[in-house]
Amino acid sequence: MAQNKPELEAAALSYDEKHDAAPLLAAKGSGQRAQDIIEMAQELGIYVHQDEQLLNELKRLKEGQEVPPQLFGIIATILSFSYLLQGRTPEGWTRPDGTRAINTKA
Repeated sequence: MAQNKPELEAAALSYDEKHDAAPLLAAKGSGQRAQDIIEMAQELGIYVHQDEQLLNELKRLKEGQEVPPQLFGIIATILSFSYLLQGRTPEGWTRPDGTRAINTKA
């Protein structure tokens, strides 16, 4: 007997360091909505991270709700990695002379 594949699920986070106190759950869904979330991220060049345990925690939130403090560590690590992949660094990493505290081109 063929086993059914589990339904695709996804969650999307947003974070604006100038306006948000914490990352927000921007979108979540399953099936076609999950596929749309993933495709939009890929089209925008946003890193797509796969972590079933984290997804299960995020599914408990409502869209627009802040990520709880106990998830800050893992979310910060993922966002940092994503930003570096995009060649972005936080404003705080810019020195007064305009150079960056990390070489993203290395």
